[in-house]
Amino acid sequence: MKNAATKQDVPAPKHQSFFEDVWDVVRQVPPGRVTTFGAIAKYLGTKMSARMVGWALNAVHYVQPPVPAHRVVNRLGMLSGKAHFNPPSSMQEALEKEGLVIKDDIIQDFDKYFWDPSAELSL
Repeated sequence: MKNAATKQDVPAPKHQSFFEDVWDVVRQVPPGRVTTFGAIAKYLGTKMSARMVGWALNAVHYVQPPVPAHRVVNRLGMLSGKAHFNPPSSMQEALEKEGLVIKDDIIQDFDKYFWDPSAELSL
């Protein structure tokens, strides 16, 4: 055999964790737009794991590059993750700086600002 590749010559495939996959999706949400825990889970092929998406976002405090977790809300447009921000009001403040209007912890005109990764990204 001529120049047969050995196992050590072949680079190992890069495997990311579910958390890293979530972070990669969230980094692509444009400023002034929001997505949901469930939309991210569906895009990643794990439709029933919206709660795990929340866990991934709760772990972003020191992740680099930064993850704009403030752009992820629940399916009704509610700031359900705000308790994980310090201070909790900073989630709303960040969204308002991007032009969204929030009333009683709910994004007004949510459908207008919803960003669906399944429609915007390809796997």
